[in-house]
Amino acid sequence: MGEGRPQPISVTDAVSLAKGAVSAWPTLVVNGEVSGFRGPNARSGHCYFEVKDDGASMSVIVWRGTAAKMGFQLRDGLAVQLTGKFDVYKASGKLSFVASRVEAAGEGLLRQQVAELARALEREGLMDASRKRHVPAFCSRVCVVTSLSGSVIEDVKRTLARRNPLVEIDVVGCSVQGADAPATIVRALATAAETRPDAILLVRGGGSFEDLMCFNDEGLARAIAACPVPVVTGIGHEPDTTIADMVADRRASTPTAAAESVAPAIDEVERQMLQRQLRLGRAMSATLEFRRQRLEAAGRLMAGVVDADLSRRRVALDALGARRCLTDPLASVRDRASDLMQTEQRLHDAVPRSLARSAERCGQLATRLGGAGGQLLRPAESTLARLAASLDALSPLSVLARGYAIARDAAGHVVKDAAALASGDEVRVLLGSGSFEATVTSVNDSRAESPERG
Repeated sequence: MGEGRPQPISVTDAVSLAKGAVSAWPTLVVNGEVSGFRGPNARSGHCYFEVKDDGASMSVIVWRGTAAKMGFQLRDGLAVQLTGKFDVYKASGKLSFVASRVEAAGEGLLRQQVAELARALEREGLMDASRKRHVPAFCSRVCVVTSLSGSVIEDVKRTLARRNPLVEIDVVGCSVQGADAPATIVRALATAAETRPDAILLVRGGGSFEDLMCFNDEGLARAIAACPVPVVTGIGHEPDTTIADMVADRRASTPTAAAESVAPAIDEVERQMLQRQLRLGRAMSATLEFRRQRLEAAGRLMAGVVDADLSRRRVALDALGARRCLTDPLASVRDRASDLMQTEQRLHDAVPRSLARSAERCGQLATRLGGAGGQLLRPAESTLARLAASLDALSPLSVLARGYAIARDAAGHVVKDAAALASGDEVRVLLGSGSFEATVTSVNDSRAESPERG
């Protein structure tokens, strides 16, 4: 082995040396076009693709976290600006550019800006279906807002004239391309709204993404949302969708489709009117028949109820009419007179019998009373005689009758002691029969007059 020849190393060491050298390279910002895009991976969420220009290409890896922050979808042919560093994958020794930031460049940048504006307006609710106004199914008057120099206005007029010549058309001109176009469209919408049509058609023919950028303006989007008249858009072709389409009350794929959406074909309108006339006639006939049947049923029911009520009232009236007080009004008077005469006769017959029975009962009671009176009085008479004898024995009159006397002084007090009297006192003396007045001439000692001493 020669002296200038390097020592052999393993593949792992070689790749490690390369990885260490590459890691020392600075962060780079690279512009290129996406090619061979694969991702996001179903399991990991990482993205893998090539980025190239006219002279070279390189492998790019975008990890899942970085891909979630991009705000737009990667696709083949999209111009991007990548910020990141090169890295060597040790398992394969492959050199790849690991992007830490991915931004759209050129049209891609514009699409990214439009997508961010659309998300912001959506968060505000400008794209909610509940906010959007109802567009009449048949507009009798529409106002078209578009460029007056293009063929779009003629296409719209021909479409409306062909489908329904009854629709009135007003036109307000504006610019539909360029930096100044959004301001002119906003003014045109305000002018169109002042005419109070049924709907406003905001239309433009096809073009590139850059040509349609004026319809992605925030001020225009807010003017459409605030317009007092429903706005129908027909901008570009079928694949083209602008922010103006998103906030409009109705979005059509082309200007012609927008015109057709607000003006149903006259023959279709006529056919629908005839169909509705037939349906209305059948519905009215069915309703009238149903109501006629209900009315007849109600009439029959009412007639039965009335007949039953009349029959019941007739029976009640006949029963009232058959009463004796109505057929013979004086019958009750005669009955009362007859009752009175019978009562009078019974009374005349009953009085003598009652008196006779009373007299008989009185005689019986008198006899019984006489016998019972004697029996009741005999004990009382004996008691009375005994008590009278006792009373007579105790009576002062009996004592007086035996020769005694009662003397009373001038004050009427009984004189019990002669000492209570004085010579010259007047006394009244009560005898067994009568009394007399006397004057005391002298008073004797009671002991000198005592019977024992006489």
